[in-house]
Amino acid sequence: MVKDTKFYDLLGVAPGASDNELKKAYRKSALKYHPDKNPLPEAAEKFKELSRAYEVLSDDQKREIYDSYGEEGLNGGGPGGMGGMGADDIFSQFFGGGFGGMGGMGGASRGPARGKDIKHQISCTLEELFKGRLTKLALNKTVLCKTCDGRGGKEGKVKQCSTCHGVGMKFVTRQMGPMIQRYQTQCDACQGTGDICDPKDRCTSCNGKKTAAERKILQVHIDPGMKDGQRIVFSGEGDQEPGVTPGDVVFVVDEKPHAKFQRKDADLYYECEVDLLTALAGGDIAFKHVSGDYVKFSILPGEVISPGVSRVIEKQGMPIYRSSDRGNLFIKFNVKFPEAHFASEEKLKQLESILPPRTKYQIPKGSEVDECDLVHVDPYKHSNSGRRDAYDSDDEEGAGAGPGVQCASQ
Repeated sequence: MVKDTKFYDLLGVAPGASDNELKKAYRKSALKYHPDKNPLPEAAEKFKELSRAYEVLSDDQKREIYDSYGEEGLNGGGPGGMGGMGADDIFSQFFGGGFGGMGGMGGASRGPARGKDIKHQISCTLEELFKGRLTKLALNKTVLCKTCDGRGGKEGKVKQCSTCHGVGMKFVTRQMGPMIQRYQTQCDACQGTGDICDPKDRCTSCNGKKTAAERKILQVHIDPGMKDGQRIVFSGEGDQEPGVTPGDVVFVVDEKPHAKFQRKDADLYYECEVDLLTALAGGDIAFKHVSGDYVKFSILPGEVISPGVSRVIEKQGMPIYRSSDRGNLFIKFNVKFPEAHFASEEKLKQLESILPPRTKYQIPKGSEVDECDLVHVDPYKHSNSGRRDAYDSDDEEGAGAGPGVQCASQ
């Protein structure tokens, strides 16, 4: 349960919003309130609040903390808890300003680095998103070696590399004519590990690598009403490295298309075929719902269901995420007409006394009238390609005829 929805409200999105929805909402609002676009004093303050909200919610780890503990749970470094990054820096990054220098970071210490998040898609049917689902997934991840506690060797025998000061990388300066080139490369003293350890003191389990592979089973709960693109976050379950805060494992819901139902948010849409008699005189209709139950309803005699008309059954849509409420079920009717010659002439005449009278077409006196026959469509005979072939055939015959069939120019 989300403790504080302030940041979501600022961006105008729901707590379960996907990364795409967040981006669209921030883009729209940030352009509206940016000081360069809006000179009002309150616009500048609003722009900072929007950027703060997006900075938190677009970061999986910060979003998880915010959802669990609210704004007070965030450990921000710098003005306004922005982690040292100003609103203009976020705006610049988001709208193509790049990541050069990261704006307001200013080289300040930001604590341990954070590992990358691991993202996986989890395919779900509409039925599974209606009822919910628990699935177990195996995750192959990197963890700190348990034998040496991630040191890479015996305790006290692993020393920080004095060349790179434990970073594993070093800067090299090279002069090329009048120009000086400075680039970063792997430290050759420690081979990029950041530590120096005598081979005989290295950990025999990880061979000095400090990490090992581990297979972990995660139980993923798909809650009823979850949407396509919604995230399920396992905080800190990402790959482990020495001196790095593990990232998250994020499962993204991938909703499979359904053969009979369409979903829009919490509403369901269904096309129902009804026979002509039921459409005119009423009757019962039933079909299987995504819940697994059957939906049954009646069309009242004389109500008349026209082809393409829609009706709605309230509270028969999808569950609303983390709510006891449900969306609606919209039904579009297609009327199935009987086959040709389904009744005798006598029976058909009886319909004249029941159905509304035929439409009478008035043709002005003195008008010429073409009496025509209505025939079934022949795909070959009545298509453009069929007519084109006939013309081509005529042309070929004319080309092969003698001079007597040619038209003389006047």
